[in-house]
Amino acid sequence: MKKDLLSIAELGPNEILRIIDLTEKIKNNKARYSDSLKGKSLGLIFQKPSNRTRVSFEVGMVQLGGHAMYLGPNEIDMGGRESVKDVACVLSRYLNGIVARTYKHEDLKELAKYSRVPVINGLSDRAHPCQALADLVTIKEKFGTFKVIKLAYIGDGNNVLSSLMCAAAKVGLNIKIATPKGYEPSKKMTEEAKKFARKSGSKVELTHDPKAAVKGADIIYTDVWVSMGQEKETAKREKDFRHFQINDRLLRSANKGCLVMHCLPAHRGQEITDSVIDSKRSIVYDQAENRIHVEKAILLLLLK
Repeated sequence: MKKDLLSIAELGPNEILRIIDLTEKIKNNKARYSDSLKGKSLGLIFQKPSNRTRVSFEVGMVQLGGHAMYLGPNEIDMGGRESVKDVACVLSRYLNGIVARTYKHEDLKELAKYSRVPVINGLSDRAHPCQALADLVTIKEKFGTFKVIKLAYIGDGNNVLSSLMCAAAKVGLNIKIATPKGYEPSKKMTEEAKKFARKSGSKVELTHDPKAAVKGADIIYTDVWVSMGQEKETAKREKDFRHFQINDRLLRSANKGCLVMHCLPAHRGQEITDSVIDSKRSIVYDQAENRIHVEKAILLLLLK
């Protein structure tokens, strides 16, 4: 039976741990998996630009012995020149898997509905599961466990947070979130994450006070204040988020040795200062590297 990866909510805790375990094996022994997807082809349907997602999936597929094909908006224009259904029906007869980076999560769901082959969410307005899984891999590498670890997220209640919050709750990682008023994650996603947290024994907490959120934190995580498609809101968002910057002063409220994460791209001088992102506390490039390893694990589990 075909299986897709559209959101973290669709994965059980054991499935997440299985992905993390396979990621570690792939990272430690790349040669062992070099022909695992020989003869397989992966299509990358991107409605918006990308650095990490495109490169990590393309290179990852090649390292597994397969072939990847980038299909940007000028080639496909999915939902415009050609309907989502037709794109899914045709491409799934050519390819063994599809990665889609869409503006609307509903387009992703429709693509998966009509596709014969697995569809992987490379980012949508609602979720970014590959990023969250890479984040968990990075945290496991640094701490060896998810239990008794506190993760503080400071910033916008966006798609990255929705996936991270859900992933943390499922593996028993405590997360405390600080957003400006009006920028909280959706109530539906928050309640869903809290439900998972009750099962795993972890906590999902929300506040509007960054200092309170980072108190006792082992990790501080942030993302951009203005995402793609929100450029018209830049002035308002910069004003609303001005007290939510990750800087040296805020880090003094966290645990000694607290690590800093950012999914990138970073708007240096806005949500995070150079002195923090370039410091020894920063593990943002470890996060970025782990995207390729976790995506190789996902490809193996779904395509093989």
